[in-house]
Amino acid sequence: MTKHRTFYASALVVAALAASTFVASSAPASPAAPATPRQPSGATQEYVVAFADGADAATAAVEAAGGTVVDVNEDIGVALVETRAADFAGDVNASGGVVGVARNHSVGTSRPGMPHRYVEERPSAAERSSRHSRGQTRHERGGRGGSDEPLADLQWNMDQIGADAAHQKATGKGVDVGIIDTGIDASHPDIAPNFDSRRSRNFTMDIPAADGPCEVPTCIDPANVDDGGHGTHVAGIVGADDNRFGVGGVAPDVNLVNLRAGQDSGFFFLYETVAALTEAGNLGLDVVNMSFYTDPWLWNCASRDDYISGDVTDAEIAEQALTRQLVFAATEYAHDKGVTLIAAAGNSHFDLSAAERPDATSPDFPIDENGDPTNARERVVTNNCLDLPSEAPHVISVSATGPSTTKADFSNYGSPETEVAAPGGWFRDFVGTPNFSVSANEVLSSYPLHVAIAEGLADENGVPTDDLSVQYCNRRGTCGFYTYLQGTSMASPHAVGVAALIVDEFGRSGRNGKSLNPDTVRNILLRTATDHACPAGGVEIYTDEGRPAEFNAPCSGTTANNGLYGEGIVNAARAVRR
Repeated sequence: MTKHRTFYASALVVAALAASTFVASSAPASPAAPATPRQPSGATQEYVVAFADGADAATAAVEAAGGTVVDVNEDIGVALVETRAADFAGDVNASGGVVGVARNHSVGTSRPGMPHRYVEERPSAAERSSRHSRGQTRHERGGRGGSDEPLADLQWNMDQIGADAAHQKATGKGVDVGIIDTGIDASHPDIAPNFDSRRSRNFTMDIPAADGPCEVPTCIDPANVDDGGHGTHVAGIVGADDNRFGVGGVAPDVNLVNLRAGQDSGFFFLYETVAALTEAGNLGLDVVNMSFYTDPWLWNCASRDDYISGDVTDAEIAEQALTRQLVFAATEYAHDKGVTLIAAAGNSHFDLSAAERPDATSPDFPIDENGDPTNARERVVTNNCLDLPSEAPHVISVSATGPSTTKADFSNYGSPETEVAAPGGWFRDFVGTPNFSVSANEVLSSYPLHVAIAEGLADENGVPTDDLSVQYCNRRGTCGFYTYLQGTSMASPHAVGVAALIVDEFGRSGRNGKSLNPDTVRNILLRTATDHACPAGGVEIYTDEGRPAEFNAPCSGTTANNGLYGEGIVNAARAVRR
């Protein structure tokens, strides 16, 4: 299924500017390591500036407007700029030679951090109140033959997509997968064997106002840590090693490359997102997972004409338009370099095929002292306003299913935006049965222990505090922590794992591993997905699960291709079958 979207070509060219980079690599002598790390300062604002002219004009324009160039992305011609000047955006835009300017974020303050952005991917305390199950620690026992992982019986998601059968033909060996997320905990026993430290990067700097206190003096974490947890969970779904420890991933032999663009708190800002996408292309990665949207706008509009209701300033329209332009350019760049791009469809239970798109959360940054957005206001926009990167060119958008294979109530949907479905977990699945509203309906995957302790998922010894999580320990005393989450964030990496198996099975081997044209990967992934029919009556009803009627999802299309499941649920076994 082809998405019909308008792409605004960008002739953004910029010569090399003399500026330090803040990309961090876990390799000791990486050329991408920070030369002069930036220090956070409370009054400093970051901007993304796109240039049409060369280095001299670009530098002069930024400096004349009171800014300092911090980093340059030469691949699509943008610079990251810091400034304390209140009128910087207007002044630099008026200088000539500037294509556009958008806020990135404020650099930071000393206030403690806000609640985690991905809190909705874990059932609320109220939803879990009727359950009093204790957490569990499993210990290694002898007598387990074959390649089954010790916690495989908890991975209904792998059964749903036929992962075990697929592994008889392909495991992802020689395939490079980028995880654009909050980071990857490379010390996790299920992640460490497949983690690529040499090519991993961190494009972010912690923002105390959003992320809490910095963990390192520079506020730039190494590229082998994850203080948010989300990225490690995603990485485990894609490529947890089949090492008879804990869980196994969809593609257990892939190389996992951390391309961190997300803050600890779960915000993904424009410059970092674009940097991660272009680096995926430059590194020659095969597949990339993107379980996020680019802040601060849920929907990015091209012009004021896209607003049906709600207030917007000229600067905000320009910011959304530039976000579209740069993310489009970045996905084009990565795709042209051979990267298959896959993203989560979103958790707003929204029909993406609807003519109008409501929004009461944008812009979601900056935030106040309580962690609430200071400028968010209600608006209704047309469906020309896009969720990025999931609706950018060449990106495969994935909706979420529960263990029953029904679309999860929270998952966005709609044709043609939803191209395929995959297991994302659904706490409220199996209504009317003893399996209704249990953690086991969600997706179990790897999680950083220090984050679990900080979030109250584990005690100081790493023992789970309730049935949201599992600890596994082998006979040598090595333990790994795993937690259940639900979301399209969990669905997307299943599709990424299947894409990696496709590259393994059908790709061409070379000096740097295997490769396969991303359009070919897309075609195989969609063609081999398991068809899923619309529900009887044409509407998936969620009121029985306790949801309001606004969650009910009309399903348009055929069994072979419809708005809830796209071309169907990804099928690893069929995907690698010749």
